Amino acid sequence: MRSSNPVFSREGSFTRESGYAGFGTTQTPPAGSPYAGSPYGNNPYGNNPYANNPYGQQPQGAAPLTDEQLAGMYNAPSAGPAATGRMTLDDVVARTAMTLLTLVAAGGLAWFALPDRNFGLAGVASLVAFVLGMVISFKRSVSPPLILLYAGLQGFALGAITKVFNSVWEGIAIQAVLGTAAVFAAMLIAYKTGRIRVTPRYTRIGIAIAMGFVLLMLINLVASLFGADMGLRSGPLGIVVGLVGIGLGAFFLSLDFAAVEEAIAQGAPQKESWRAAFGLTLSLVWIYIEMLRLIAILRGDD
Repeated sequence: MRSSNPVFSREGSFTRESGYAGFGTTQTPPAGSPYAGSPYGNNPYGNNPYANNPYGQQPQGAAPLTDEQLAGMYNAPSAGPAATGRMTLDDVVARTAMTLLTLVAAGGLAWFALPDRNFGLAGVASLVAFVLGMVISFKRSVSPPLILLYAGLQGFALGAITKVFNSVWEGIAIQAVLGTAAVFAAMLIAYKTGRIRVTPRYTRIGIAIAMGFVLLMLINLVASLFGADMGLRSGPLGIVVGLVGIGLGAFFLSLDFAAVEEAIAQGAPQKESWRAAFGLTLSLVWIYIEMLRLIAILRGDD
């Protein structure tokens, strides 16, 4: 079969008649040649394949390696992920801790610096954080400063919102934090023990439910702007919606755990641990907000 490659389609290339690169054929040296009568023809190195290779011989003047040196080289530990610049679980934990600490610090600043029921700055911070989150999500390269900036703005907004909730339902902030931590711990245990397995079917169903949930919340938001109340954030229906929201947050966590595990297994660059930290932070923020709303509904007017 004739190759379409112009190099390989030349007459005689890789054929039995010509051999490969001149090998496989017998070249008769001319009379009087010093190689006349040699079985290797005109090839002066035919009897030593390493004669023309400077790396095939021991360097002159170099002492040979001893048995102890060879054994030490053989038994030396191989370079780990940290030494090769690959992402590890410790990297993810460290970056996630930095992101969450930034979020909590900004939230504390808003709690103590802003007056009660001041939604202006909180609304602006939340809007900018949303835009930043979209930019980070679709940005191909990881940007740690943008991720930390997102955490600061989102934390500032959450601190202001939590202060308002806490002024109505005292102690709700601690309850929401504990509830979020409980969901995270439960999902981590369920994932590590194999109770939850992230399969393509599991992912498709969860994403479909999440899209429906977000669309329903957008419709509820638009309706509330026109003075209509669909009852999705109050009463028994509000409790069901809150539980579904928390369940979706737990689903997002399972996707985050699977993504981290896969990235480590594939040897992702160390910088990708920031992306993992961003994903985990998004899921925890989602759960915390839904937890606040659910606890507020359950506590009612107490």
